[in-house]
Amino acid sequence: MKAPSAAPQSIEAILRQVFGYDALRPLQADIIRNVLEKQDTLVVMPTGSGKSLCYQLPALRFDGLTVVVSPLISLMEDQVSQLREWGVDAVFLNSTLGYQEYRQTTAQVRQGRVKLLYAAPETLLRPETLVLLEQSRVDCLAIDEAHCISAWGHDFRPEYRQLRSVRRRLPQAVCVALTATATLRVRQDIQQTLGLDQANTFIASFDRANLFLEARPRTNGLQQVLDFLTDHRDESGIIYCATRRQVDMLAEQLRASGWSALPYHAGLDGATRRRHQRQFTQEDVLIMVATVAFGMGIDKSNVRFILHYDLPKDLESYYQQIGRAGRDGLRADCLLLYSYSDVHTINHFIEQAAPAEQRGATMRLQAMLRYAEATGCRRRLLLDYFGETYEANTCDTCDVCLAEERPLVDVTIPAQKFLSCVKRTGEQFGVNYVIDVLRGSKAKRILQRGHDRLSTYGIGLEFSKKQWQHLARQFIQQGLVDQDMEYGSLTLTTKAYAVFKGEPVRAELHEEQGASAGRSPAQLDYDTDLFALLRAKRKDLADAAHIPPYVIFSDRSLAEMAIYFPQSPASFARIFGVGQVKIEKYADLFLPIIQAYCRERDIPEGEKPAATRPAPRAGERTTAVATLYNSGKSIPDIAALFGVKTSTVLSHLWKAAQTGQALRPDGLRDLSQLPPETQARVLAAFAELGADYLRPVYDALEGAVDWDELHLLRLYHVAVQE
Repeated sequence: MKAPSAAPQSIEAILRQVFGYDALRPLQADIIRNVLEKQDTLVVMPTGSGKSLCYQLPALRFDGLTVVVSPLISLMEDQVSQLREWGVDAVFLNSTLGYQEYRQTTAQVRQGRVKLLYAAPETLLRPETLVLLEQSRVDCLAIDEAHCISAWGHDFRPEYRQLRSVRRRLPQAVCVALTATATLRVRQDIQQTLGLDQANTFIASFDRANLFLEARPRTNGLQQVLDFLTDHRDESGIIYCATRRQVDMLAEQLRASGWSALPYHAGLDGATRRRHQRQFTQEDVLIMVATVAFGMGIDKSNVRFILHYDLPKDLESYYQQIGRAGRDGLRADCLLLYSYSDVHTINHFIEQAAPAEQRGATMRLQAMLRYAEATGCRRRLLLDYFGETYEANTCDTCDVCLAEERPLVDVTIPAQKFLSCVKRTGEQFGVNYVIDVLRGSKAKRILQRGHDRLSTYGIGLEFSKKQWQHLARQFIQQGLVDQDMEYGSLTLTTKAYAVFKGEPVRAELHEEQGASAGRSPAQLDYDTDLFALLRAKRKDLADAAHIPPYVIFSDRSLAEMAIYFPQSPASFARIFGVGQVKIEKYADLFLPIIQAYCRERDIPEGEKPAATRPAPRAGERTTAVATLYNSGKSIPDIAALFGVKTSTVLSHLWKAAQTGQALRPDGLRDLSQLPPETQARVLAAFAELGADYLRPVYDALEGAVDWDELHLLRLYHVAVQE
């Protein structure tokens, strides 16, 4: 499939004509500019924030090939399918290709007929692949899921560590490494392994505002799942379970209850896993019940919910898994069910790890449990874990922030009963055992230990087990008891003894609400009947083409069609995700549906408002560099002060200029090593072609001026315009 014949001259034109998007997000624009200027780049952006565009869009501006390292076959195949739908020449090399297909693909690469080549690290490191790349013009090496490089990451793959040798064999290629989750330690490891300059690291906000966050104790797991699914009928989602056995059992229970669900885990043979994944991406099946490995290998944009049936082992894993929802930017619901038995299971696996790793794993588990039991904004707690401050008082997109304020009542006597039972059972047992004693359970374990003869046995019948569990969580949060992270056993604190002496305790007594409480309206208010007609058409076309429906149009694109009712090719072209190739392929198929629907109901065509792009903001280091420079410090002096390269200082000054900060022109042109007549040619090129991107100027000068000189003289050009 060929790219549009009249290649757009600007990034903005490519964005609209090929991808169908109105504007880049500010960080995307900065990253793309950096990559086009051949600055090696590390990108940390949450799933659904547009990481792929940061190398796909530059790939269409580079003359040569962009090689994308991707760890999973299914993921690269999805992305190649989507690029081909946009009219982009993209291919992949992996073990699924037959001999003839492999030869045809490599021939296309050698002939320069490919813009993006996707390959797994194992394939890329093969000698014949390296020879192929050395025989081609490779302009960019994009390393997706870059956290796999680091042994400190959550999905370390040794093959990724060898990618630095690939970089050395492709010295002319700019390198961009991308990941959705990377702590500071992982980022430093990626930078060191790949030789990336810290100044060219871009970290987006970890806030996925379209994800609704909710957590609640798992009390009747199946019923809670069914209640949740009732609010998500006809929607696509993933349910994560900790074990294969739980996956199989829950998938079977859901099917028996009339839900479209399939299991996915490593215990199934490869053919079955591939078939189930294909049925899910094709939307022949709406719900995938899976172990946590599922989802990394799909690029499905319209996952409307993620439900965790068990507590994840840490917040990094949880964040990555919920990141598979709502990639189209529309609302998606994330419900976490948890039990203290989950903590015991995770601790069992921690014990199997190397001793040096156990302490860190335990601390990460504690952070995960704090999130599950949070009584304050979940979004603030989650972002705080990743080192980001959430400024708003309330997020309005988590269950805690939306919950009605419930009155606190005096529960001093129930607290004394509970704490006394903890003491009399020897401070050796967990919440549920203590509650069973309070409620007079005849369980064998209680009778064998003689706990039916305790004075606290059967004195708690005024509350149901759920009510006691709700109270117990509050007693833990208030610091009346400590809970052992490994076994769940409770021990009294000094605060507990104060309660015995009459210190009052206040808490909520309300029952927990259903699993879907607090669900707010969808972010886009669209005509649901038209949306259903468009979705049905999309499914028919996808089945005929053997591609996932979201590859044709995302849910967001269909939602906009059902908001603005486009009835001409021109208005259809303004819909999100509708590029030139998709107009040519699909306008005649979707417009008649919209036109007929609007005629029957006398609905006029709507006017889509023009997109606005937020102004970029300068970071703390950028502001400091610009201030020092404008105060009279030279660029070499600033570089020495911060211990960085001169090019790094120039990058900060350019970022400052992009935010509208004026820069003094003296001190810039004097640093140039070019003769005056060449400087004049460069400045004339900037005057003619603009200063937003260096590539057009580099090409106009036929590569005769290196990138560092272009950086410097662009700054001078911008400074004298102020």
